[in-house]
Amino acid sequence: MRKRGTITSWNKDKGFGFISPASGGKQIFVHIKDFSNRYRQPEIGQKVNYSESVDKQGRPCAINATRAEDRSVRHENKSTAKFPFALAIIFLGTVAATVFSGKLPIHILIFYTALSILTYIAYALDKSAAQQGKWRTQESTLHLFSIVGGWPGALVAQQNLRHKTKKESFRSMFWVTVVLNIFGFIWLFSSKGSRLLNSLLQNIPLG
Repeated sequence: MRKRGTITSWNKDKGFGFISPASGGKQIFVHIKDFSNRYRQPEIGQKVNYSESVDKQGRPCAINATRAEDRSVRHENKSTAKFPFALAIIFLGTVAATVFSGKLPIHILIFYTALSILTYIAYALDKSAAQQGKWRTQESTLHLFSIVGGWPGALVAQQNLRHKTKKESFRSMFWVTVVLNIFGFIWLFSSKGSRLLNSLLQNIPLG
């Protein structure tokens, strides 16, 4: 059964503290590893939900602990995450529809799909490097992937991997690349865009 309590003490250096149950009684020991989000240190006075268990010595302890505000944040993230996924699917679906209707060559669909996959991988590698303290992919490189057509993969990566979703300057520039690429895609339907595309693809074999 889930219980509620308040963090009444916390040792940041050692990563553990104690919870005072809302129902009263003795304080319950809790370790950072028993929180759903281990990368965010709890704070004194924070409301938490937890399950009660016992450690190897038979002493009561908290497990599966979550901060009270995490639940509302998760619900908010789920609702806001629907739009990026929908936008990516709608755009790639539009590209596929124009290709299958004969308005654009199949190379365009292959290009967007392949670049989206590559961009997703680039985001995944960058997050892994961030977690391990290794060399990071430059933001300009990620934006370059997006502006040339990989932004659907970037959108999926941002939401699925929870990466590059908080830095406002990056997010603002990312949406600029999305808008520019969409305008570029629309331009392909103009006479000039069609001529340029045909001249670029005339010497490229399909298979």
